[in-house]
Amino acid sequence: MAEFTVIETQEQLDKVIGDRIRRAEEKAAEKYQDYDAIKTQNEDLAKQIAQLTEQITKQTETIDGNKTVVDDLTAKVQAYETASVKTKIALELGLPYQMADRLAGGDEESIRKDAEAMVALIGSKKTVAPIGSGEPTVLNNDPVAAAYKQMAKSI
Repeated sequence: MAEFTVIETQEQLDKVIGDRIRRAEEKAAEKYQDYDAIKTQNEDLAKQIAQLTEQITKQTETIDGNKTVVDDLTAKVQAYETASVKTKIALELGLPYQMADRLAGGDEESIRKDAEAMVALIGSKKTVAPIGSGEPTVLNNDPVAAAYKQMAKSI
């Protein structure tokens, strides 16, 4: 072991610990030599995150807009289906076409019950198609047609 010497000046202190400081600096430089590369990579990734976040925001807005359109169209289809069922039931039970809008209910069964109650209240107007025409037939002044008519009467 080396003999201990007392350090009395700054130059002596620098000389003694200079080697140790140099080794520590080299070790730190080696440890953090890729700091700039990591910093650049981190900045690039931050830019990518910002771009992707913006894309996600735009896509979310588009999806929300599409969801609103789908909900509106679904409501319209449901309204048309309900109107169709009301009209069908009203015509089946003999209610006038104009009364179909007055029927209430959320499903076919409740609409049918309401229509039956309305028929019981105001009555049904079922019309029967006429069997034949009430119009008189016009005969031509054709002698052949008159002969056929005369022959049909004689039979």
